[in-house]
Amino acid sequence: MVPHAVTREISSSTLPLPSPGSWIGLIAGNGRFPIIFAENAKKLGLRVSAVAHYGETAPELEQVVDRMHWVRIGQFGKVIRAFKCDGVEQAVMLGGIKKTHLFSDVRPDFRAMAFFAKLKSWKDDHILRAMADDLKDEGITIRESTFGLSNLVVPEGTLTRRRPSKKEQEDASYGWTIAKEIGRMDIGQCVVVKDRVIVAVEAVEGTDETIRRGGRLARSGAVVVKCCKPQQDLRFDLPAVGPQTIDVMDEAKASVLALEAYKTIMLDREEMLEKACQAGIAIIGVPG
Repeated sequence: MVPHAVTREISSSTLPLPSPGSWIGLIAGNGRFPIIFAENAKKLGLRVSAVAHYGETAPELEQVVDRMHWVRIGQFGKVIRAFKCDGVEQAVMLGGIKKTHLFSDVRPDFRAMAFFAKLKSWKDDHILRAMADDLKDEGITIRESTFGLSNLVVPEGTLTRRRPSKKEQEDASYGWTIAKEIGRMDIGQCVVVKDRVIVAVEAVEGTDETIRRGGRLARSGAVVVKCCKPQQDLRFDLPAVGPQTIDVMDEAKASVLALEAYKTIMLDREEMLEKACQAGIAIIGVPG
């Protein structure tokens, strides 16, 4: 059992839920979130049309969706054609795309080149919002990624048996300020702190590698802070953690994971919390 935590919906939407039997589109990146979403969508009686990315999306997703369309990063026109073929009117974007792949694996089609040509900013949020606008022009609305999945949202409070010490709380508070600032600058969502010193900042390498690098420098007892960017659009790129996050923290000898409550996704929660308790890691949900 874990201590009592406050829960609430991550967000509300004016969009009606798709009716049972209708299609929901899924633009899938890496990780387990797309699989968990698809499993839940099927329980809600929806049919799932998934666009999966070579080298990113787990092949296991194909076992839980009704239709799978494989594309390469940058094949925007193919995404639109796939959804239109399946009659998709609402879709979600779930799972990350490693930014390092953008340097080597992008295969832009004519639709993507036209899209990139009119971009005014190359920041992540601007690209994703522009992509959502383009899809809406095609009759496909991108909606919040957590509809029907409020149980995956990190609640407020201490989630593990172990509570952070006063010193760890101070590190988490300090790291929170820095994490919000690097988010505002569209650099990343995670920092690693020890003794009020930032030992690692997330950039293109992702959270796991940031934690590993921070662990090597801090040696032990580091605090990991992960939160939304101040300008975060809740339709995409929400911070997400899972059991693997705890495995990496244990490897790095980190001691606390501070997450933004109501705006962070926790995958495989029971397994994650059990691993944290076994490793002596404290997890806290911090209200934004």
